[in-house]
Amino acid sequence: MKRRVLPIIILVLIVVLGGIFYYRYYFVFGEGTKAGTMNYFVKKGYIFKTYEGRLIQSGIRSQTQGNISSNEFMFSVTDPKVADKLNHSAGAMLELHYKEYIHTLPWRGVSNFVVDSVMSVTPVAPTAP
Repeated sequence: MKRRVLPIIILVLIVVLGGIFYYRYYFVFGEGTKAGTMNYFVKKGYIFKTYEGRLIQSGIRSQTQGNISSNEFMFSVTDPKVADKLNHSAGAMLELHYKEYIHTLPWRGVSNFVVDSVMSVTPVAPTAP
């Protein structure tokens, strides 16, 4: 009887720990789109080289004073094809699709928000001084 109980307890423990690990690191908590102008995009890291970027969303209204301010959306990219497209879209108005995870993984980037596709790229016309 005891010989059957111990393997069952170990198996249940492994399944529960696996479920917790999946929930913390691979469960997609939310997904959506963000639009704005890309401020910077870089590949960096000590061991795991990841793509990191910042999108500036303009026209976000502050609720306290009524001033228009900018809002930054910091994100990571895991797909090299998406990273290449973003590298060639600096300064353009972008619409990005992202997935939000509960926690980060070193090989996925430093942000909980991982961009998985570029929905649209609109070049910004330069303004005259």
